[in-house]
Amino acid sequence: MGIIWQGGTIYTMKSEMDTVEAVFTEEGKIIDVGTVSDLQRVYEGRIDKVQDLQGNTMFPGFIDSHLHIIGHGEKLIHLDLSEMKSAEEVKAALRSRVSQLEPGEWLIGEGWNENHWEHPVILQRGELDEISPENPMMLTRICRHALLANSLAMERAGITKETENPQGGVIVRDASGETTGYFLDTAQEFIKNVIPEMSEEHLTAIVQTAIDDLHRNGLVGGHTEDLNYYGGFLKTYHAFTNGVDGDKRKFRAHLLVHHEVIDDMVSTGLDYHKGTEFIEMGAMKIFSDGALGGRTAWLTEPYEDDRENEGINIHTVESLETLVQKARGYGMPVAVHAIGDKAVETVAETLRKYPLENGRRDRIIHAQIVNDRLLDLLTELDVVLDIQPTFVASDFPWIIERIGERRLSHAYAWKTFLERGISCAAGSDAPIESINPLLGIEAAVLRKSSVDGASYQEDERLTMYEAISLYTNGSAYASCHEQGQGKIAPGYNADFTIFDRDPFKISPEQITTLQVQNTVVDETVVYQKNHWQQETY
Repeated sequence: MGIIWQGGTIYTMKSEMDTVEAVFTEEGKIIDVGTVSDLQRVYEGRIDKVQDLQGNTMFPGFIDSHLHIIGHGEKLIHLDLSEMKSAEEVKAALRSRVSQLEPGEWLIGEGWNENHWEHPVILQRGELDEISPENPMMLTRICRHALLANSLAMERAGITKETENPQGGVIVRDASGETTGYFLDTAQEFIKNVIPEMSEEHLTAIVQTAIDDLHRNGLVGGHTEDLNYYGGFLKTYHAFTNGVDGDKRKFRAHLLVHHEVIDDMVSTGLDYHKGTEFIEMGAMKIFSDGALGGRTAWLTEPYEDDRENEGINIHTVESLETLVQKARGYGMPVAVHAIGDKAVETVAETLRKYPLENGRRDRIIHAQIVNDRLLDLLTELDVVLDIQPTFVASDFPWIIERIGERRLSHAYAWKTFLERGISCAAGSDAPIESINPLLGIEAAVLRKSSVDGASYQEDERLTMYEAISLYTNGSAYASCHEQGQGKIAPGYNADFTIFDRDPFKISPEQITTLQVQNTVVDETVVYQKNHWQQETY
């Protein structure tokens, strides 16, 4: 038996401002749309309930196209450093947390960002040792491409003055060659690999904590990359399938598969889009460079504030090609992290050299810095760019120091991408940024910095429709689900995000004042702000 949803504004996202009066759903699918009277007449005998939207505004369910669900859950339970405004504030928080730990217990902090401090500095190992001499410490930077560790953590990892940098990573050292406790990109794995492994039960609980928070923010699904970091492919996959069982929790998780565990996926008999009703495999994930905050994103020209540094290539060109060829051997698309223009160019050239010919789509994640030649190349490829609109809000104005004024015209160029016909989807990259999609929409529409309140590159502003499309049509297209997700139309999933007001009828400055009233997955209300009455038909 089905449900008629009516009594509010219902945007289909089939085209700009397209609305319908009512939607009829049954067994988790949208059966039909139209007027209330027509749906009642046509489906008489199949209608079990009528859901009054009570004047609220309904959209296709929002999907975050790039985040780290377990990482977001960890941020919710670990020490959150992301809102702190100084080194002193961070150190005070660390002292407080140490006082709550037993000797030998790990202190894990998430999200510090020196660019938001009045006096940007990188904490040194000695400062951490003074705070935590008996507890190993790992503090992950906001970008997750750098971390700080104290001496005890480094001792457990076997790090000495003689330890060499790994390919694609740097152990930062002082003028005398001593390690400072600062680890960049792949060098982070030295520390991460000695953290005690979580049980599958604890990992499942973290997944559930994260999913519940995603529901509260109106998200019905997310494309996440977690399978290589928490004790192996199967353990992490089981944490997702146990945590999202389709009964107590429903959420559409599209799991990118890190290249180091792709063989594990294949050995279990899984493939792209295979899994359970709610947990499925996605593209093979590859990292090609680092991040702009730590000056490890790979650029064609040196950093403006570090003229000897062009960033880091995680893989050589040859090894990147080998990985893409491996994915092709499995018929898999790839999703490649590439922030700097040299990284994006190398990835794009590789994709052109080894095209995918089975209808599945490759993805380039971030693509924050491009150039004219790259725009032409990206237009030629069947590739989706996973962009993070909130990076505009958090990265300006400090990003100007990194890349200079001259490169700004090709930075965070979301409008240019869409005007050139380059497919885009939007995500948060949580836990790096907030998972609230309204913050992403606001950033895409206003281009306003959360640091100094100024607007940057106003010619790259998106319309409200374009911004919302990134979280509906865009995310669906990126995962090759454009025939079943991202629209309110017959045959599509009965997944809805419902707000208290209409974002098209308020000023862009008010977008983050919207309240999620209900989140619906598979016709099931998985979150409701207030008690919601359903009328039995």
